[in-house]
Amino acid sequence: MRNFVFKGLSGLLLAMASLVQAAPSAADINASLDLREHWIGLIRDIVFPAQWMPDSHDFYYRKTVAGGYDFVMENAETGQTRPAFDKAIVAQGLTAALGKTVTPLQLPIKHFSLSDGRIDFDIDYAPWHCSLKVAQCEAGSWPGRPSGFGVVRDLRFPADNHLRAAPNGQLSAMVEGHNLVLVDKDGHKRILSQDGSAGNFYDPESIAWSPDSKHIVLYRVRPGYARFVTRVLSSPTDQLQPKVVKQLYPKPGDAIDIEQPVLFEVATGKETVIDNALFPNPYQLTDLRWRKDSNTFAFRYNQRGFQTARVIEVSAATGKARAVVNETAKTFIYQDREFGHDVNGLGKEFIWLSERDGWAHLYLYDGRTGKVKNRITNGDWPVREVVKVDDAKRQIWFAASGMHQGEDPYFVHYYRVDFDGSNLTELTKAPANHHLAFSDDMRYYVDVYSRVDLPNIAELHKADGSLVRTIAKGDISKLLAAGFQFPEPFVAKGRDGKTDIYGLMVKPLNFDPNKRYPVIENIYAGPHDSFVPKDFWPFGYHSGGDKVIGMQSLANLGFIVVQIDGMGTANRSKAFQDVAWKNLGDSGFPDRILWHKAAAKKYPWYDIAKGVGIYGGSAGGQSTLSALVFHPEFYSVGVAYAGCYDNRMDKISWNEQWMGWPVDDSYKKASAVEHAANLKGNVLIVFGEQDSNVDPSSSLQLVNALIKAGKDFDLLEVPGGEHSAGRSTGPTRYAWRRQFDFFLNHLKGEATPDWNKH
Repeated sequence: MRNFVFKGLSGLLLAMASLVQAAPSAADINASLDLREHWIGLIRDIVFPAQWMPDSHDFYYRKTVAGGYDFVMENAETGQTRPAFDKAIVAQGLTAALGKTVTPLQLPIKHFSLSDGRIDFDIDYAPWHCSLKVAQCEAGSWPGRPSGFGVVRDLRFPADNHLRAAPNGQLSAMVEGHNLVLVDKDGHKRILSQDGSAGNFYDPESIAWSPDSKHIVLYRVRPGYARFVTRVLSSPTDQLQPKVVKQLYPKPGDAIDIEQPVLFEVATGKETVIDNALFPNPYQLTDLRWRKDSNTFAFRYNQRGFQTARVIEVSAATGKARAVVNETAKTFIYQDREFGHDVNGLGKEFIWLSERDGWAHLYLYDGRTGKVKNRITNGDWPVREVVKVDDAKRQIWFAASGMHQGEDPYFVHYYRVDFDGSNLTELTKAPANHHLAFSDDMRYYVDVYSRVDLPNIAELHKADGSLVRTIAKGDISKLLAAGFQFPEPFVAKGRDGKTDIYGLMVKPLNFDPNKRYPVIENIYAGPHDSFVPKDFWPFGYHSGGDKVIGMQSLANLGFIVVQIDGMGTANRSKAFQDVAWKNLGDSGFPDRILWHKAAAKKYPWYDIAKGVGIYGGSAGGQSTLSALVFHPEFYSVGVAYAGCYDNRMDKISWNEQWMGWPVDDSYKKASAVEHAANLKGNVLIVFGEQDSNVDPSSSLQLVNALIKAGKDFDLLEVPGGEHSAGRSTGPTRYAWRRQFDFFLNHLKGEATPDWNKH
């Protein structure tokens, strides 16, 4: 096949569109690898979800401009815009910190926060912050940083000298020598507890004063097992010899911290250990919160195993505990979506999110009796997020999906409703996927909405929904002129013959309906969310984003590339998600296989006769191996990135949520390592040597099992690579190319270039 000479960005895309069925050349594959950079260069005014400055009517956002991205600060009232920060200063700081050139238009910043003269963001799962005044950047966590899917349930260690002042300013509390100590204005100390020790210590971070300064409550902690994952950094940048890296990393079944609330009366020193009959075997107890009247405090309890959750109230006078809310489930209570709100901070009413009727909905409780006063939301659709509760107006702003008949049930819309369930008002009308950001005073919101076939539109609205102005409309005219085609949604029935399963198809730019194309599935099947793109592709959020570009890059080499949300994923009914309970090995494959077969029946060009290819990262890497070992009659070629192939090897928080506790035989049944001997197809395993999200040993244990079973496989370990190794640009471009070669070789039977000659 001849090599193409590209003349500019449009020329590259037109050349890509003219690929023929012959085996691709090195230039063709490189063009696919470069697709993201070239496509980004053809779009303008794509605005990403906005954020508001605290107590302000200034909001900021990222948008596409010629050559890359800009960061804009805009005032809601005046419409005046200015740079959100000096990109050149941040670029200089990152260049020095990363040891490579970073340009102002190509800052590696997607999700970020501005405050106190600094910008905070993530780069490849690692938190970073930069000064906005001088060219200085460094790695390090930042307040309010999303936890992602890392080790959410971490262990605590004894600590001293965290002074917490009483509301009346007369005393302060601290932990010293593992015990609770009071300190007066003159520095005199009074020890309140005597039973603290390194193995049963008082946690200074949990100290909570009552508003009247008469009581203190805090947690006494019995620490769990401190499991560390040990990794070898083979190729450090600052020395020749390898380094050893250790990371605290609790795993399923490990002994965890046990918190015990203890109440102290300040004047007398009286200590009351709260009876834990209502919160035995806790996975987690939330922060201790006093009611405004100082009569009670409350906390939320999740039992280990995620099948019981309660809101616990404790009397300051007696130390007696009672359950305000009691939630149980036969499968799991989805902790990451849990929501509770104490109306007016008095304990008289409580708002709670529950899936008890099969859908995620809001309920208003009588805080005194523990009984439901009324449902707030109702219907065969889920509440996705509570944005704001206004106690004075007795109103709730929330996001939901699935209310619109005939519309994609995953599209997120926003609503307002009264506490009694009346006056449900929709704020977002456009049939699209919406991302809203509200000002702190709730007077304004920015709505950024799109679909896979509708570029982002950003609008400023008043709280009543009225349009103030259009901020920007995405311009993709150059992209369309270069041959871009929108991905195509496709819907088929699932395993029950009734439920609609939603997916998306990406075709080659030179698609010919008279030809037949092998099919590759991009899979991510984690129960924590849904994953088929709903936004226009440049978003970069996991409801859309760069993965569509990756799918297109692969499709351009002569494939149909799809993504599907099978049962076991979130954002539909409780029953839909419950398929994953103790069953992560299922990964929705019975639904996915039916979807593929329905597509093949409808479209003669959809060729699954020789098996379907599959690839994915993280939970998608696990699912890729599950496809090859549990359904080898259907899936024949796979590329698995950074997978946890046995859930006993992964982080405790994510896995116990779905697989349950204690660790039982369901973990083994879902394990690709345990079933490695069933492999019949071809697999390429890719992982980062320094993966801090999924223990790299999980990949090597899979390798060990495959070797013992006498199975052939391909392996790529990226030295120094993180969890994103092989799934991002830069050095891991090599892994992308290996993936493309792998599918061309094993799914299309085409020889690929000898890269050692290029």
